[in-house]
Amino acid sequence: MELNAAVVEVAPVGPVDWAVAARLADRLVRPGPETDRAEATALVEGLRDAARVAAGHVARITGLKPADGSDPTAVPISHVLVVDRSGWARANVALLADLTSGLDVEPGKKAPSRATRLTGAAQAGGALAVLSGKVLGQFDPFVQSVGPGGLVRGRLLLVAPNVLRIERELDVDPADFRLWVALHEQTHALQFAAAPWLAGHLRTRAGNLIGDLARDDGDHADRRRARALAVAVVRVLRGDDDAPALDALLRPNERKVFEEMGAVMALLEGHADVAMDAVGSAVVPTVRRIRHRFEARRSGPDQRGPVDRLLRGLLGLDLKLAQYRDGAAFVRYVTRAVGQDGLNLVWADAANLPGPREIADPRAWVRRVHG
Repeated sequence: MELNAAVVEVAPVGPVDWAVAARLADRLVRPGPETDRAEATALVEGLRDAARVAAGHVARITGLKPADGSDPTAVPISHVLVVDRSGWARANVALLADLTSGLDVEPGKKAPSRATRLTGAAQAGGALAVLSGKVLGQFDPFVQSVGPGGLVRGRLLLVAPNVLRIERELDVDPADFRLWVALHEQTHALQFAAAPWLAGHLRTRAGNLIGDLARDDGDHADRRRARALAVAVVRVLRGDDDAPALDALLRPNERKVFEEMGAVMALLEGHADVAMDAVGSAVVPTVRRIRHRFEARRSGPDQRGPVDRLLRGLLGLDLKLAQYRDGAAFVRYVTRAVGQDGLNLVWADAANLPGPREIADPRAWVRRVHG
């Protein structure tokens, strides 16, 4: 398994010491299922092959093409890394450190105490260690690398020991299951390859919202918001069901931003769900059996990755499965109404992204975008 060491470089002024969190997560990660060298080698190679094959199927099903004009069947649409649990945890510590950089205390302001930062590190590191045993795959559009021909691609992590454990538990065909997992993640990869502006759009919106929530201009309300955010970061990552909700603290302009982000996230997940279903038994012969056996697991809150926890919990974007289904319903309705090419206009520009009302009423999106 592979993953270059993730370097956590953050100023020591935020509510979590991410460097310590990385070391703790690495120590606390539990070993994966027992396997021999031959099976492990076949697993890694199988996941790489699945990711490669999935890209072509996703492109055919969705009708999407990378904006750089490359052929997904010949040029990778993501930088695929097959990782173990420790590798996944390290990668996500670095990612979360970057995404929460808006929580850093401004120069001249009082920084959190060392004890506070170490407590946050212990909680975040422990949460990531637990999650490292659950997540099967994760596409990360925010960490990009330059691939063949100078093409920029996001990073796709496939967590080999978890894939092995779940395919054993569900008693499903290993090759089918590995391809099924890869199809979902590569759909996300193609979404961002087709809309290279999307990663920056989401990152900016999330960063601005986090920064607004963390800003302390000296009045009581700002201090209360900043304290609430610092507490919520670690509690959301830890998976507390009673983590403080921040939506009550949002100003009207902030509420508008997180509702817009919620609509986009519903679109991304719904679109990936539709693509997985559309691949059919010709490509994944046991797809119905896999879907049926996996659905119960997917509904559990412990299946969410740390970025999902942060953006959906911390920012008030806790999308339930019903909202994912709204995203899938949006995709299906629009496709029936204006065809695949008509749907794909959603990836052409940020102005074409559906708003929260349009996710619930796709006819409104069709009227706005198609006239």
